[in-house]
Amino acid sequence: MTQSTNSSAAVADGNKGNNSLYRAVWRWHFYAGLFVLPFLIMMSITGAAYIYRDEIDDWYHSDLKFVEDTSGTPVSMEQQIEAAQKVVPGSPAKVTPPASADRSTEIVMTTEQGTREAVYVDPYNAKVLGHMPDRTTLMWTVRHIHSLVEFGTIPNYVIEIAAGWVVLLVLTGMYLWWPRNAQKGGVVSLRDTPKRRIWWRDAHAVTGLFIGVFILFMAATGMFWSPLWGKYANKFANGTPNGYPSGVRVDVPLSTVPMIDAFGDTSWTNENIPLPQSVDGNTTAENAVKPKPIGIDAAIADFNAMGIKPGYTVAMPRGETGVYSASVYPNDLDQQRVIHLDQYSGRPLIDMGYHDYGFFGRLMELAINIHMGQEFGVANQLGLLAVCALIIFMSISAGVMWWKRRPSGALGVPPMPRDTRKLAVVTAILAIGGIIYPTVGASMIVVWLLDRYLVVLPQRKLRESRA
Repeated sequence: MTQSTNSSAAVADGNKGNNSLYRAVWRWHFYAGLFVLPFLIMMSITGAAYIYRDEIDDWYHSDLKFVEDTSGTPVSMEQQIEAAQKVVPGSPAKVTPPASADRSTEIVMTTEQGTREAVYVDPYNAKVLGHMPDRTTLMWTVRHIHSLVEFGTIPNYVIEIAAGWVVLLVLTGMYLWWPRNAQKGGVVSLRDTPKRRIWWRDAHAVTGLFIGVFILFMAATGMFWSPLWGKYANKFANGTPNGYPSGVRVDVPLSTVPMIDAFGDTSWTNENIPLPQSVDGNTTAENAVKPKPIGIDAAIADFNAMGIKPGYTVAMPRGETGVYSASVYPNDLDQQRVIHLDQYSGRPLIDMGYHDYGFFGRLMELAINIHMGQEFGVANQLGLLAVCALIIFMSISAGVMWWKRRPSGALGVPPMPRDTRKLAVVTAILAIGGIIYPTVGASMIVVWLLDRYLVVLPQRKLRESRA
């Protein structure tokens, strides 16, 4: 590239930088990047790994998840639970029958100390293969790190804030990228060489152009798991007082136990839906003998007869009014299903699938399935893997670009716009997003105060002292 071309690029960037609105947007883009880039890198790495969660867990925990000899006849689930209780004393909370002939049974025990332990049992001889705390497989740990759940409740709120700032980062980045003054270089092509800052700027902007929509999608769908906004979005999606989608007829008493408490992991739509209660064990006549529960083996036989997809998990009844609940959330949304059986008669109380959800519930489940790399098979996985890799590159290029631009010994905050009213206009527009996402709005106020009292006012005093 010739020197004249380099000069033209510098002049074009300089003209944009002198625009007050451009400076105002650039300033907010800088602060958004300063806050979220570390999170973007972390979430991209853990997210890329979680795309292949089943493959990785099956490989890493193969000694627990698979059995070698499949020539025999499986023993009853009752026998398998008894074997698990001998190794881990307690009561069964949920069981996952093998999805295929070469897999083990997973039995989660509630221990005498109140913790949950996942016990893996050979279904052909009831031999315990091993056990570990529930939801502590390698990929569960990666998932907890991805959402910051691993570090407690407060850090989990940080992810909600970070997702909102990612939206801000992309939208302001698109404005900064937008070509001006017949600009050609840096729109969809790279100028100069990696030795120069302009190359890193173009690489950052052009990459963002092609994956910006995907980043917005991932940030927006990630919000569904957030502790504050996600909770209210869930209520809106279901839209009924008892939590069940409007298409599901519920004519049985409901408990106060949400499905996520019973299973530990459910589909997003079903997380806060309460379990129904068994009613067929009630006796009204004096001296009537209360019927006995049908037992886990009969419940599993009923679930299989109803055609639920193998790989489902059964939550055991809690107390005399509890139910047998089976749930499965495979890659194919059409096969998502939840069935609740009365523990005394085996009568189906509620049988709910993906197509029973409301419009917003179906839309959000589809978005979540894509977010997790499930909906379109290998294409979905490879696409997300590419997006994660490009996000990491964008984050690195932003760091290099900042390092090459910043003054020695300074943070390098973009200059204030000459017309400060432009900054107020941009801030007011961003406040709309802050109202939609309250935790993000609160963090914006904090950043604005820090910028004003730690950057703007000290710089103003310094200029006045030099005048």
